[in-house]
Parts: sequence; C-alpha cells; structure tokens
Amino acid sequence: MRVHHLNCITMCPPGGRLMDGRWRPKGVPAALVCHTLLVETEQGLVLVDTGFGLEDVRNPRPRLSPFFLNLNRPRFNEDMTAIRQIERLGFKAGDVRHIVLTHLDFDHAGGLDDFPAARVHVMAAEAEAAVAQATWLDRRRFRPRQWSTQPHWVTYPMPFGGERWFGFECVRELAGLPPEILLVPLVGHTLGHTGVAVQRSDGWLLHAGDAYFFHEEMDPYQPRCTPGLLAYQELMQKDGRLRKLNQERLRDLVRLHSRDVRVFCAHDAVEFERLEEESRAQLQRGPEAPEEPKVRLPEPPLPNIPTV
Repeated sequence: MRVHHLNCITMCPPGGRLMDGRWRPKGVPAALVCHTLLVETEQGLVLVDTGFGLEDVRNPRPRLSPFFLNLNRPRFNEDMTAIRQIERLGFKAGDVRHIVLTHLDFDHAGGLDDFPAARVHVMAAEAEAAVAQATWLDRRRFRPRQWSTQPHWVTYPMPFGGERWFGFECVRELAGLPPEILLVPLVGHTLGHTGVAVQRSDGWLLHAGDAYFFHEEMDPYQPRCTPGLLAYQELMQKDGRLRKLNQERLRDLVRLHSRDVRVFCAHDAVEFERLEEESRAQLQRGPEAPEEPKVRLPEPPLPNIPTV
C-alpha cells in the first residue's frame, strides 16, 4: 500500500520554543502540523484523520470555537486542506472511500464534509461523548457543524480480549477496509481516542493521534515534553491517568519494536518532516523487492495495562 503524509493546515499558537521545542526568534509563534495519512488500497483511498476542511477555511466562525481559534491560531490556506492535496495527487473526492478517525476533535474531523461519500470509522465511545457534549470543553472541542457525514459513521465498541497487536488491544476487520488497517485504542486525551495502525511492506506505521504531542515524549529512557504542550495536554485530557499509562506503553512499544513499528503523533512537525521526506523518496524509487526475513529472538510482551 502506498502511504502519503499530508499536513492539513498548520496551527501557530504563541509560545515559540516553549511550545514546539524548536529555536526561533523571540515573538515568533510555534508551528504544530495536522498530520494525516492518505493510504492507497485496492478498496480505494483511505484517509486517516482529515485536519481542517474547506468550510473551516472559508467560514471558521461558527464552525470552530473562538476559544480554540484564538489559542491555536490556524494558518488557514485552502491549498493545504486534504481535499486540495488529494486533487493535486490526481485523485478526486469520490476516490476517498473510507476515513478512519483517531478522534473527533475539531482539528482532526474538520475535513469530513469534503468527502460526503466516504464511510467514517470511529470508536463508539468517541461518537457518544462527542454527541453528548457534557462539559464546557466538550462543546468547544467537538463541533457538530463538521459532521454532515454522521449518517455514514461506523462505530466500534471498545475491544476486550481477542487477538492483540504488539501487546495492545485492537479492532481488526474494520468494515470494508483491508486487514492491514487497525484501530489501536489509546484512551486518555478523549474517552474514545484511538491510534490507527497501517501495515506496509517494510513494517507498521502507528498514527497515535493526540496520545502525545512532542517527539521527545517517545524517548524510551529520558522522555520530556515542552512546558506549553504539557499544559495543553493536561487542559485537553479526559482521563489523565490513562493518558499517561498509554504514553508509557507507547514508549515500551518504541523500545521493544522500533524496527517493526514507526510511532508518530498528529501535531509534531519534526516527525512529520522526517516521514514525509522518507515517503517522497520511497515513492520516487518505486516498489522494491522485499528483504529476506531476519532471524530475531523473541521479545518480552508489553505490560498488560487496561485501556479503559
């Protein structure tokens, strides 16, 4: 399967280096990407998250919360929406048959309206919490005006038992999708938050959504986060205990299985730039013969920590 890495609009909150960790002159804002995946499959195109959409760009109010518009300061540019980037690759909206969401926050689901024929896959707990809008924060993060495709949503209950994926519970056999695409629940940021795993010929990609925000958080031995992103994660979390437990499990995944799985989050520009560059180079080279399998010693399983 071909995988394209897309940045579907950059957010520029204040804080500079204290937010995204990159040096810049004083007063220059941070840069947080909206990292989505476009996957070419035999069943059509699959989009993992959407970033912001055309209507978010053209009419941000009232589609988006003034609180988050002022806090995150998206750099709206129609050419950066998923639909426009997909069109530049030679496809059209109808070619996107499926959208798999890590969660329903406004900066992950804004482009749903641009693909009205696509089937949308999301965890049931996420859809229920988004519709309920139980708190002040929920009413600002979950934006029903972005959900014209809600009749096409396919929801999945939280899994318990069954076959696991590198020690994590997972949802296999997503309706209409190839078996190489899985949901890997990573609850904490929201109550139905999930990672999306995509298997390529050279290993797995795990889009961890907002399970973490800064690439150094995945350092297995000396993890750290910038003060600004740490504060933002705590502001947005629905279950801080599970968020931290799942971050620790992701670090164990990186420590034990980094040769088999590439883990990345939705908003870190360093991760996005590395993966986009690798993807471009790979697509230019074309398909290569698979390597001979390497003999590897078995590794200990990840700790069995409940995700809910």
